[in-house]
Amino acid sequence: MPPAKRRARTYDPAKIRTAVIAQFTRVREAVRTLTDEQLARPTHLGDWTVRALVVHIAITVDSVNHFLDRDEPARQEIDAHGLLFASAAFAERIGDGMMRAAEAEPSLDDLYARTADRLDSHLDAAPGERLLATPAGAITLADYLVTRTVELIVHTDDLNRAAGLDIPYDRQALAACTRLLADALAVKAPGASTEVRVPPYAVVQCVEGPRHTRGTPPNVVETDPLTWIRLATGRTEWKSALDEAKVAASGERADLSALLPLMG
Repeated sequence: MPPAKRRARTYDPAKIRTAVIAQFTRVREAVRTLTDEQLARPTHLGDWTVRALVVHIAITVDSVNHFLDRDEPARQEIDAHGLLFASAAFAERIGDGMMRAAEAEPSLDDLYARTADRLDSHLDAAPGERLLATPAGAITLADYLVTRTVELIVHTDDLNRAAGLDIPYDRQALAACTRLLADALAVKAPGASTEVRVPPYAVVQCVEGPRHTRGTPPNVVETDPLTWIRLATGRTEWKSALDEAKVAASGERADLSALLPLMG
């Protein structure tokens, strides 16, 4: 029997818009408190300082404004998962650009204020089905905003760890980020032999092999949302998460190390 086709997850566009704005607002409030010493600290993102990371967060959100200012393409070419997987191809170029922007930006507060004002204005006027011409292909605004929850949650975590902050995570943004990355695993490794649980937000089946139909699955992976996000984006290694009991994995097909990170 062929495997059942996975039904694409849907997101409430209004909730996602609210989540993006809410998480960006939380980061903005924290950025105002950063000292020069904190801004100069290194991060685990190569040569990036905290200042470069702060600029990058603003620019990834301002990209919504940038793409909405462009002409609308004729047809959709990618979805949220397609953009997620394509992002690795642009990582080095983005990194170089962020470093230059960080050096040139005179006021982080002004940068965040401009971005927030433009975002409010653009999102009030643009429908979710509006197409955006990104370097990876044309995508709907609704799908693009879901990918912004990944950028915001992942980099909020980066910022918390590098600058010693405790920026809270908007629940809806954290949920969308967790679900998109869990679904991306199912896209990358289709199948139904392994169940990955990230309570309370996501459960997906993946990996080729005997299909589970009822009862307790023979191959189960379970972890918390933040650990899952760090695994999926290469912030934490699979072995380290297991050794630190951040992940529970049982069954011969429960080793996800060869599939992670998802965007490498």
